Amino acid sequence: MSQLVVLNFGEGSWKDGFPSVTARLWENENRHPTQFTGRLPPAPQLPELYQQWRALYQALSERLRLRQYSLEMEIEFEEDGTPDAVSDVEFEDLCKQLKQQLNRWLDSGFGRIERQLRAKLSWSDEIRIILEVEDEQLRQLPWHLWNFFEDFPKAEIALSTQEYESVPLRPKSTKKVRILAILGNALGIDLRSDRALLEKLPYAETVFLVEPTTKELHKFLWDERGWDILFFAGHSSSRADGATGQLEINGSDSLTIPQLRHALTAAIDRGLQLAIFNSCDGLGLARELGDLDLPQLIVMREPVPDLVAQEFLKNFLTTFSGGNSFYLAVREAREKLQGLEKEFPCACWLPLICQNPTATPPTWWELCNRPTLAPPTPLQPRKKSKIQLSLGSILAISLIIAGSIVGLRSLGLLEPIELKAFDRLMRLRPDEGPDPRLLLITVTGTDVQAQPAQERKSSSLSNNALEQLLDQLDQYEPRVVGLDIYRAAPVEPKYNRLIERFRNDDRFINVCKVADDADNPGIPPPNPIPKDKILERVGFSDVVTDPDGILRRHLLALGPPRKSLCQTQVSLSLQVALRYLADEGMELELEGRRDLRIQDTLLLTLDKNSGGYHHLDAGGFQIPLNYRSTDRIAPQLTLAEALEGNKLTPELVRDRIVLIGTTDKTFRDLHHTPYDRGYLEYTPGVIVQAHAIGQILGAVLDERPLLWWWSKGYEALWICGWSIFGGLVVWRFKSAAIAGFTGGLVLIALCGSCYVLLVRGGWIPLIPPAFAVIATIGTVSIYQRLS
Repeated sequence: MSQLVVLNFGEGSWKDGFPSVTARLWENENRHPTQFTGRLPPAPQLPELYQQWRALYQALSERLRLRQYSLEMEIEFEEDGTPDAVSDVEFEDLCKQLKQQLNRWLDSGFGRIERQLRAKLSWSDEIRIILEVEDEQLRQLPWHLWNFFEDFPKAEIALSTQEYESVPLRPKSTKKVRILAILGNALGIDLRSDRALLEKLPYAETVFLVEPTTKELHKFLWDERGWDILFFAGHSSSRADGATGQLEINGSDSLTIPQLRHALTAAIDRGLQLAIFNSCDGLGLARELGDLDLPQLIVMREPVPDLVAQEFLKNFLTTFSGGNSFYLAVREAREKLQGLEKEFPCACWLPLICQNPTATPPTWWELCNRPTLAPPTPLQPRKKSKIQLSLGSILAISLIIAGSIVGLRSLGLLEPIELKAFDRLMRLRPDEGPDPRLLLITVTGTDVQAQPAQERKSSSLSNNALEQLLDQLDQYEPRVVGLDIYRAAPVEPKYNRLIERFRNDDRFINVCKVADDADNPGIPPPNPIPKDKILERVGFSDVVTDPDGILRRHLLALGPPRKSLCQTQVSLSLQVALRYLADEGMELELEGRRDLRIQDTLLLTLDKNSGGYHHLDAGGFQIPLNYRSTDRIAPQLTLAEALEGNKLTPELVRDRIVLIGTTDKTFRDLHHTPYDRGYLEYTPGVIVQAHAIGQILGAVLDERPLLWWWSKGYEALWICGWSIFGGLVVWRFKSAAIAGFTGGLVLIALCGSCYVLLVRGGWIPLIPPAFAVIATIGTVSIYQRLS
């Protein structure tokens, strides 16, 4: 499936940020796109870092050129004797820094757009991503380093200006690709290999201009028959600001794009669809050709070594003329340059597509006016066989298919679909009703506004309101009170009852946030709590989400960084549950190195390959979050209702856990869960904490099952068993229609089995065996039909 994503950065600057970034997604080239918005913060250090990289790259290129020259001239070259000597280690470190800084910048404000794209796109999709940018420093960035491209192997990036017009396609009359190949000033470079490659292209008519004069070049560009591809090899350069560029068409003449404007405009009007500038430093040329609305263009962003240019051209033309799409051919040819990077660092950074978003890149066969033609391959006539597959052959096919799917699964390729199927089964479970041990007091937006701003300050709950609420609760004797609201600001001395509670009430559990990195030290616990009591009375609020943004895991404990302002090792949910269970004489124990135990209940923690997870970052102590299958986890009162007192009754409070948290969206304590039916739905953090607490108490006190899973060996046997079952269905029922109907019943039985096991806590693979059943039935049915 072909997808198009256009990212427009709008107005902005590195100093002030880019406040209005828009992403438009055309799924399968549909006429009406889906649109998302985002923003990017200021990052003046990023263009500065790129300029450092560029300066080192150019110095390194000069060193490589001098070394090559010395070899050709048989002159001894002193590498450390040049004034611009470059440290390879320093350059490699700068490359890593540039990638990290670029992705950190994108993650800081681009997350919503990326989440939407990841939700709607598949790793198997062919994706064209076009950046509409005017800022030259934005255009210069190595966008292919965006982590998004590591997960989408068929995606490629292109640049565009923000203003463009469509160019109508001129009908072709010839059955060949017309190429105008300009071989310009070749001083110090070898253009013979470029020419040889162009001469071997299938269904191509190539006209070569070797070091032409200006008059000759104009004459050929104005050719009435038109050109499909314009190719240039030789020396070229761009101005430092990337606004303009020039071509050295021969040993003495250089031309800019404005000096060729009328001839190039005529060529574009007559059908020119692609220009390839296999020469140095082409961003200036790209900028000016973009103003002419050229459909597609390939340039090199920086000086390019001769061997790198030759290898790119060879790989691109081979792949493109072999039938692959334009964008995939560029990506494959660019990535193959990585094999040269030991000798020519950052070779795969150089090729870049520039695109008119109104144009659809043609295939080679469309360029030569043969859209139905495929690359010629020797085909042997099929001989009809009357041999039917034996039972042993069908079992072998079933096992091969199952083994292939197990292999794909081990690489993590099926993980996104498995997690979505898990979410679906979770939503289908029967309603369990609310947890009788919990009461939620929620601070709504109305509650926030009702508190005086000078008392509340930046918090959702003022000291005065919190003191009143705790006094109200005290009269009904809750067993534990958990406060899921940060209290980093000092408590004024006039709230002496609240200070005393912070200091001495071991049934009052508070929250803090562990440091994310050096730039975010976290949020400390309330100041009045004695330091020697923090480990007992404070829990962290940090959670771990999956790559699709869904919260499916419960982080029980971790080792906080030394510099974190939050030094507790236990989550708020586990801390509250343990305080509740302490009255039952139950304590937490470490079982082995990775698991936890409370009384007879083992909290089996996740490792990197558990359930539907593959290569999971399983740091700390994490278990799957077995949400209670109900719309209301517990009775709820708003802050106003609790303070009024008429709805706060002994039956709701006595001997329960009272959990206090905000539901106001402005405080951003919101999460996606398996029960949210899209990215517009969120679950407040206090609700998630209630599910996590209820999961622990239910497992220990009610024998409610925690989620469990099989080892990878048993899961492989499960997949193989269903694949063999599918094969036996085809073997037993020779009719394709009956086999298909029976196969549908097999899939229903598989789904039912996984659902029943999940109700009992078992997270058993659904998608891999389903794929195995479908693939086995389809493969055997097709073989028997054709044989």
